Amino acid sequence: MLDGMIDLPWWGYVVFTLAMTHVTIAGVTIFLHRHQAHRALELGPIASHFFRFWMWLTTGMVTKEWAAIHRKHHAKCETPEDPHSPQILGLNRVLWGGVFLYVREAHNSDTIARYGHGTPADWIERTIYTPWHKLGIVLMLAIDLILFGVWPGAVIWLIQVLWIPFWAAGVINGVGHFWGYRNFASADASTNILPIGIFIGGEELHNNHHTFATSAKLSNKWYEFDIGWLYIRILEMLGQARVKKLAPRARFGGVRGDVDLDTLQAVITHRYDVLARYLATARQVASEEFARLKLDAQEGRMMKRLLGEDFDTLPTSMRERLTQLCDRSEKFNQMIAMRTELEALWARSTASHEQLVKQLQDWIARAEASGIRQLEEFSLNLRRYAV
Repeated sequence: MLDGMIDLPWWGYVVFTLAMTHVTIAGVTIFLHRHQAHRALELGPIASHFFRFWMWLTTGMVTKEWAAIHRKHHAKCETPEDPHSPQILGLNRVLWGGVFLYVREAHNSDTIARYGHGTPADWIERTIYTPWHKLGIVLMLAIDLILFGVWPGAVIWLIQVLWIPFWAAGVINGVGHFWGYRNFASADASTNILPIGIFIGGEELHNNHHTFATSAKLSNKWYEFDIGWLYIRILEMLGQARVKKLAPRARFGGVRGDVDLDTLQAVITHRYDVLARYLATARQVASEEFARLKLDAQEGRMMKRLLGEDFDTLPTSMRERLTQLCDRSEKFNQMIAMRTELEALWARSTASHEQLVKQLQDWIARAEASGIRQLEEFSLNLRRYAV
């Protein structure tokens, strides 16, 4: 009576559970995230409806709600209106209670109406998947119990149900905005948790995603691997996917003699690459100043960290420390100031093209006359960016 139709060794149950949860992870990252929320790719009818069915069966999530909440997260990232920012709410609350934050936001009708456009609204969505969104996980419980018996089936089902709330709502939304490495100085606190995006379908590369939100591929560096992108390429070969957008790759040409509108457009197009290279340059300068000023290891680490931080968002104690470091090092002070001016080139939406070209010309001229070797070399490379 308690036995199921399938009897497996203990490791067989583990493999089956991991395989099923991995399909769910693939559904979240490919269908809900990259396809529905960001329109980075189109999916064919077979793949699209398989993922919709699988999400209904294993998670109980509504596509419109998921897409709306995620879009709002990007629009209001790291502000009090962000549905799940650990920078605002604290890491523990998002990591362990991310699912409750999701449910709370799902009941916000304004969020769903404003950000939930363009999601499926066909007959099956209106009559089954949305109004009966909890029925799927009940059916999944029945299937697991029939296949594996009461105790193995119940444990497998419980893991399936908890998998996405913990890993997606908790780890990605929590740890992915709190701890890890950053390829790009995006305007939020997003991080790449690991360079090998397998366990959570490629979502581990969260800083890459926040920098290029509409890219179907989340890996960016040669050493990064996004298994979700591998699945998308397989779907492409099967005629069930079409990639619409990818992150731009930095392009370089010869050194321009004149800084003109083409130079400005190239710099703005590749602004994240420009900023990443600038921060690398600034850290080289900071290392030299660290040695010259004979700072201790903790002060040296703080100096390098502060180069990539927004001054206005720092705690008061860190702002005071940054001011002291700037007072002690003219080079460090100049690198901080010129980073702010460089970012302003693509932040001033009210400035005309002529004004922005003039500002870029002035920035490059001052960099080349700064007497800081690394900054001079960077300004020369800035002339080489091409669209």
